[in-house]
Amino acid sequence: MTLKVYNTLTRKKEEFIPIEPGKVKMYVCGPTVYNYIHIGNGRPVIFFDVVRRYLETQQYEVTYITNFTDVDDKMIRKAEEMAVSVPELAETFIAAFLEDIQSLGVHEATLNPRVTENIQEIIEFIAALVEKDFAYEARGDVYYRTSKFTDYGKLSKQNLEELQHGIRVEVDERKENPQDFVLWKAAKPGEIYWDSPWGQGRPGWHIECSAMVRKYLGETIDIHGGGQDLTFPHHECEIAQTEAVTGHPMANYWLHNAFLNIDNEKMSKSLGNGILIRDLVKQIKPQVFRFFMLSAHYRNPLNFSDESLKQAANALERIQNAYDNMKHRLATASATGDVEAGIADKLQEISKQFVDKMNDDFNTPDAITAVFDLVAEANLYLQQERVHADAVKLYMEQLEAFDKTLGILSQQADELLDEEIEQLIIERTESRKSKNWARADEIRDLLTEKGIFLEDTPQGIRWRRK
Repeated sequence: MTLKVYNTLTRKKEEFIPIEPGKVKMYVCGPTVYNYIHIGNGRPVIFFDVVRRYLETQQYEVTYITNFTDVDDKMIRKAEEMAVSVPELAETFIAAFLEDIQSLGVHEATLNPRVTENIQEIIEFIAALVEKDFAYEARGDVYYRTSKFTDYGKLSKQNLEELQHGIRVEVDERKENPQDFVLWKAAKPGEIYWDSPWGQGRPGWHIECSAMVRKYLGETIDIHGGGQDLTFPHHECEIAQTEAVTGHPMANYWLHNAFLNIDNEKMSKSLGNGILIRDLVKQIKPQVFRFFMLSAHYRNPLNFSDESLKQAANALERIQNAYDNMKHRLATASATGDVEAGIADKLQEISKQFVDKMNDDFNTPDAITAVFDLVAEANLYLQQERVHADAVKLYMEQLEAFDKTLGILSQQADELLDEEIEQLIIERTESRKSKNWARADEIRDLLTEKGIFLEDTPQGIRWRRK
């Protein structure tokens, strides 16, 4: 089965055919770095990381760009509140963002360009729009002339009469049309600014991505992604800007993830129900949140709750335990012997199931079903008294191959037991031999309190940390 993706532009699944065989150019809108990211921000971060990972497992060379908006109205207001400069504010929250996504197992982008590093390219892009009569200057501001771009609204499937006023700007009499949006904003006294042909100012929100996409990836890219909330106005405006200048499609495939709700309510400042990722990962394992995010299809709304997290934790524990059991049995498995007939065939069948589901518009919940099928097969095999190392390796390698896409397994190396715990395990073993069950149970409970879980297996005692 070839990869098919749901293209927001056409409202249907399409076969994915990259512009250049074997290579994918992918741009995902990044954060405005004026605060820590919340769990809602985590959905596109995790989903598009999985898209990128999966494409790489399918032997594509992926150039993955995520930008930082490091100057805008929110940045200026927050910098004033904190009594720091806008660049200082940006440095603080860019570092925090990178730290937060790393905790979620997100791979580093190929490049994270910043608006402030691309001001000249942005000015040149605006100048090209003015020259082509797609933009006009009004008292130091520059606006995009939406009425001139006949395809405006093609991504969000709205026409000019139906479209709401743009975000991050207030409609005023300087605009020819209420739907015109700002490309360059004249600086107010005391604000950060750059010199331009239209006076001192800074870029509007939408133009930055158009300029950076063209600079780093070219006139047409393979995949442009982001949250559903960016479809309009942000991505709609990007299309209008870019295609007015280049005359070519900005992106061949537009992918948008749905919203994350909290306890069946939309996350909002007014409700005060936002949860920061850095706070969440202090309470639960980051892999649990990542697994939770992948447990629903990316185009379906997802509800965050204590119960849903608990279900994710339990499900992930089954997978992690199976993997840890494989590692444990591998150490004691017989080194010789033929792999049982049918194991390789069954694993190939499960692998195909996983790939087919990922090829169906990155259907991660169904792909996870294939992971559980693998876990069930592995657990049955590991229950045998004697297992072959080569067979255990096959199960492990297949699970690790799935995890290259999903990124849900904990790969932390086993920590050494301290002397006290080692002695307790030895004592418990002796207690069991002498049938002192009360002491054996007492030691197990004590170790559990210390975060050490014991498993009595035919091959001896196995332990793992909580």
